[in-house]
Amino acid sequence: MPIAYDRYYCYDEFSAILHELVRQYPQLLSIQSAGKSHEGRDIWVLTVTNQATGSAADKPAYWVDANIHASELAGGAAALYLIDTLTRDYGQRETVTRCLDTRAFYICPRMNPDGAEYAMQDPPKIIRSSTRPYPYDEEPVEGLDTGDVDGDGRILSMRVLDANGNWKCHPEHPRLMVAREPTEVGGTYYRILPEGLLRDDDTFSPKVNRDIEGLDLNRNFPAQWRQEFEQLGAGPFPTSEPEVRTVVDFITRHTNITGGVTFHTWSGVLLRPFSGHPDVDMAAEDLWVFKAQGAKGTELTGYPAISTYEEFRYHPKEVTTGGFDWIYDHLGLYKWTVEIWCPMREAGITDYKYIDWFREHPVSDDLKLLAWSDTALQGKGFVDWYAFEHPQLGPVEIGGWDKIYAFRNPPPHLLEKEIARFPDWLIWNALTSPRLELVHAVCEKLGPDTWRIEVGVQNTGHLPSYVSKRALQRKQTRGLIGEITLPPGAELVSGNLRTLAGELEGRAYKHTLVSFWTDHTPMGDRAKLNWVVRSAAGGSVEVAVRHDKAGTVRASLALV
Repeated sequence: MPIAYDRYYCYDEFSAILHELVRQYPQLLSIQSAGKSHEGRDIWVLTVTNQATGSAADKPAYWVDANIHASELAGGAAALYLIDTLTRDYGQRETVTRCLDTRAFYICPRMNPDGAEYAMQDPPKIIRSSTRPYPYDEEPVEGLDTGDVDGDGRILSMRVLDANGNWKCHPEHPRLMVAREPTEVGGTYYRILPEGLLRDDDTFSPKVNRDIEGLDLNRNFPAQWRQEFEQLGAGPFPTSEPEVRTVVDFITRHTNITGGVTFHTWSGVLLRPFSGHPDVDMAAEDLWVFKAQGAKGTELTGYPAISTYEEFRYHPKEVTTGGFDWIYDHLGLYKWTVEIWCPMREAGITDYKYIDWFREHPVSDDLKLLAWSDTALQGKGFVDWYAFEHPQLGPVEIGGWDKIYAFRNPPPHLLEKEIARFPDWLIWNALTSPRLELVHAVCEKLGPDTWRIEVGVQNTGHLPSYVSKRALQRKQTRGLIGEITLPPGAELVSGNLRTLAGELEGRAYKHTLVSFWTDHTPMGDRAKLNWVVRSAAGGSVEVAVRHDKAGTVRASLALV
């Protein structure tokens, strides 16, 4: 089924596409409602794996979610594009085929369906995240509500003549507003307000109202959750919101998940933990893995890979917590936030400092963005100022950046090009996960009714079976578990019905061949499990060796 990626889909259309893909690829896809949103919509999770090579539960898995923030619709499109790529390319591309034969994906392409519906209203209602009123459910009684005043379907800016305004027209490009110099007087100046209507008659000093829907679902996760007085939108308690609770419950129940990506917009970066701590607080081995994953991400996507704390803080004295970093912080799973789309880079602005750029940047950058809008966006990104008689403020001009169209998500005609960057990196990340494989299974006859059973396994993945040092610190894995099932009348002479056999190393953390450190565990990726069984001949024993993260292998050995 060809899917159009030059538009964004409302909930009903999006759901129909997901179910049609499952109908078309039943051997690779299944779908379930993991829970319900605040307004009662299903939160879909798709499982993607080749079911002929084993169930998803017996394989290492990778988590992908999107659209936790209401208007960040490109994230859902990227998750859908990943599903489409995996199913379309299975059997055609070696890496895709190997990935689905040996691993699984759990993909939640629209974690916040209610907020997305708000964003696709006509006119759109742009909120941060959940549609639930919070922290109070009263409507404001004064102030300015942002919205589409003139009914053209856009939410722009209003400029109002004011001798004490902070903005003036660029001398050579009068549609561009630039900051007034600190000591400047004697010019024509403006105040800039968001397009909207006042709730009262205070035109002298109106404040812009916050949305009554004040929740930020990406502050409601358990790790380092903080109350409202410390962090706006965090909710009354961790996982108080059904969307977050659904995801937390799903991930904690699916212990085979080894890492994950959450899709957001916008900045064009790959963000790694921590959000609330510097890199020095992270286990060195984990930081090495994150940097290697990030380097591969930059190679495959073109996006820089950076630390949230070190390079992406909204204020140098503040941090964000209670986010999806939870899966690394608590569970030790390698986690990335992908911020899709960067208009600045599209406009040829390459030397900029992510968050700091929005506080201050040269006017030359604004001129580059204007030129980009005029050409690549056919003038739809920046709207020339036009006169409007505001019902409360009187004569104003409306115009400026249509941020919803140009900034918040890729414009529809550029969407597919942008989201096509990510599948190869996600597949690569999934393929680095630990994977348990059976090397040998031997049944040796020791006597007329005595048998020695030996099973050898190894981790053929890059990461160790425990995934990360943080997972070890947080005791998130029991290690390798071997279980033997005996035929009727048989008994164990040595060994246990259930054996804990420790962890298996991977190929990560290895030094170069000229290193002066000796590798004392060159076979640390392998383990043997042994039993001695007393039984009459003719039956068989069943052995299963499993690891929460690395999967399950099984062997049946005849007693002959």
